Amino acid sequence: MRKIRAKNTTPEILLRKALWNEGIRYRKENKGITGNPDIAIKKYKLAIFIDGEFWHGYNWKEKKGRIQNNREYWIKKIEGNIARDKKYNQLLTEQKWIVLRFWEHEIKKDLNKCIEKVKNAITSQSSILANR
Repeated sequence: MRKIRAKNTTPEILLRKALWNEGIRYRKENKGITGNPDIAIKKYKLAIFIDGEFWHGYNWKEKKGRIQNNREYWIKKIEGNIARDKKYNQLLTEQKWIVLRFWEHEIKKDLNKCIEKVKNAITSQSSILANR
């Protein structure tokens, strides 16, 4: 458990480096934004979260049944994380932020697709902000 990091995970670093190489500037772990997103682009009100499959309940209905050890603790913990993620998504959306959530495996498998999603969000948000 000690080796599991909450910050600067490999997928986070991969995404951040790719965004930087595309000329997209950001702030990481900005505590002033609801939910403390992994990457925040304040200019476009874009909050990006990189979620670990186990901790945030990827394919939860299937995996929930497979938990063997300390079952009560892990189910409560992961379902709490899922509920918290939904709450932060809603709060950020109410504050007119665009929320993007990527699973770790998405970044590892198809980083370019993730970058395109970020670019599309920036494009749509910049047109919204320009019309204000």
